[in-house]
Amino acid sequence: MKRIRLAATLAAAVLALLPTTAQADVTYPDPRPITGQQIIHDPTVSHLKNGQYVAYSTGGVIGARLSKDGRQWDDAGNAFAEPPSWWYEYNDTGDPWAPDLSYRDGTYWLYYSVSSWGSNHSAIGVATSRSGLPGTWTDHGKVFSSEKTDTWNAIDPGVIRADGKLWMAFGSYWTGIRMVELDPETGKAVPGATVHHLATRPDAPYAVEGPYVVRHGRYYYLFASYDTCCSGVNSTYRIRVGRSTSVTGPYVDSTGKPLLEGGGDLLLAGHGRYIGPGGQSVFRDKGRDWLAYHYYDAEDNGTPKLGLNELSWTKDGWPTVR
Repeated sequence: MKRIRLAATLAAAVLALLPTTAQADVTYPDPRPITGQQIIHDPTVSHLKNGQYVAYSTGGVIGARLSKDGRQWDDAGNAFAEPPSWWYEYNDTGDPWAPDLSYRDGTYWLYYSVSSWGSNHSAIGVATSRSGLPGTWTDHGKVFSSEKTDTWNAIDPGVIRADGKLWMAFGSYWTGIRMVELDPETGKAVPGATVHHLATRPDAPYAVEGPYVVRHGRYYYLFASYDTCCSGVNSTYRIRVGRSTSVTGPYVDSTGKPLLEGGGDLLLAGHGRYIGPGGQSVFRDKGRDWLAYHYYDAEDNGTPKLGLNELSWTKDGWPTVR
């Protein structure tokens, strides 16, 4: 009996040293309260020159939401009235995924993916608009593509200007996250561009995707979604981050572990009703950085919804969510 009591005491002591789910949950803040049309997947958000906020997403023909204050969001149709014909080369429904919205040289640029589930026969396309509003986009075709013989998957674009050049991070499974240089005039991949490798997981299926790179101080920060999306309350998505002094890497986490070896600091994970946060992007508004993502609402049958959290930065330069 003494041995049993001693074993129980030791087990309790060990468990006391381990974080409980409840303790872990409180380390992650809830998303900013919003109203209106909250349903979204893989959001990219921007504060447009006309004063409105826009969010584009997977779903529809690149689904659109508009807001006057970043809190009340209204359905605004789609970026395009109908899919460009070349999209049907990659799936039967002309279904686009995971857009990325950016602004440079007086023009809004909308990058997006076309593919089919479980295939790396994929392409990234680009469209432009002077206003950034839904219904105003002109498509310019393929930016970069991948085939089943490639070891990467050309979806989930994230564009950044760095050191006078234009770059696009991309990737989903198939050995992880990659990057290529773009021609700033056309917005398309430089012919023969080197495909840089930024992040992966140690083992197949290399479950990391949705890269987004931002500059803060002297570092570039790579945000990515790890594990499994698109399964409602069973989704295990979480957002990790690493940094580098070069946009093409190598990226490491705060312990120095390379993201090419499975590293990455955990920035945001599921907690409470907010399951599987991911599909993230970052936007700057009124001098503050914001993380946009989707989560699956456990109190609404796992419906994907828009999450917004302000990003703050520690003294040693690492992002945290508020």
